[in-house]
Amino acid sequence: MTKKVLAVGEIRDGEFRNVSFEAVAAAKEISAGGEVVGVLLGENVSSLGNELIAYGADRVVVVDSDKLAGYTPDGYSQALQAVIDQESPEGIVLGHTAIGRDLAPKLAARLNSGLVSDATGVETAGEEFIFTRPIYSGKAFEKKVVAEGIVFATVRPNNIPALEKDESRSGDVASLDVDIKDLRTIIKDVVKNTASGVDLSEASVIVAGGRGMKGSENFTLLDELANVLGAAVGASRGACDAEYCDYALQIGQTGKVVTPDLYIAVGISGAIQHVAGMSNSKVIVAINKDPEAEIFNIADYGIVGDLFDVVPKLTEEFKNVLVKS
Repeated sequence: MTKKVLAVGEIRDGEFRNVSFEAVAAAKEISAGGEVVGVLLGENVSSLGNELIAYGADRVVVVDSDKLAGYTPDGYSQALQAVIDQESPEGIVLGHTAIGRDLAPKLAARLNSGLVSDATGVETAGEEFIFTRPIYSGKAFEKKVVAEGIVFATVRPNNIPALEKDESRSGDVASLDVDIKDLRTIIKDVVKNTASGVDLSEASVIVAGGRGMKGSENFTLLDELANVLGAAVGASRGACDAEYCDYALQIGQTGKVVTPDLYIAVGISGAIQHVAGMSNSKVIVAINKDPEAEIFNIADYGIVGDLFDVVPKLTEEFKNVLVKS
């Protein structure tokens, strides 16, 4: 049976986050041939509607307001609920981002609806929505079946491939006026974290360092490798606790969960708390001088050696290969 599903886009600095297009793809899958309605919330965002259509949305509803210039729980929940009230969808898909993790459960509770968070796979079977999600720190996966009622779902970035962009697609981009009021939070300023370059949660390649880096000054080795690969730089909690780098770079159970195409672990022992945040990476390369390090148990490729010798050589080799290609 076909279903109507909303796919909520997320915009940062005037551009879509990649997970927005992945949310559209997930919505397309669970709609079973039904209608996928893109949703845009923000200020001066109407012009971006056609991009969601190019990635698979059939039409787009925009709530444009100066009160949505930055994310607030009150403002965005009022706006999205107004869209839900108008559209009466069977499903709502958001990215499993800081915004999605806050907004989806808030509205699911308000509407007495189901919620599946951190989905890495979606499908349908008859009337049922079926979601795959990791459990036990990524050691196993479960399938969540939702048989009735509205369901909210957040999808983990880099897990559900976006559809190929087709700029020939067309669809309606319509505005919805919403009287947003009673905001308990006002955003005065947004300060960007200077420690972060490429967004970890959406990076296709990550170079991460652990305590084996031995000091903050040595993270420049990772920066150089990351620059060559167009990668993001991350870190284990041990490296963050040792003040080698900012906690914004932390990957793991108490940090960010990432699923890049390539994860290069440098000087990371492989503690379970770290593994929980990166074990679903498509390819894992470990560099460690200890051949018994736990990280090698999950690595696809391992290099046993001194990182201070290995990483500079890797950087130079990648430079040579990428220049030739």
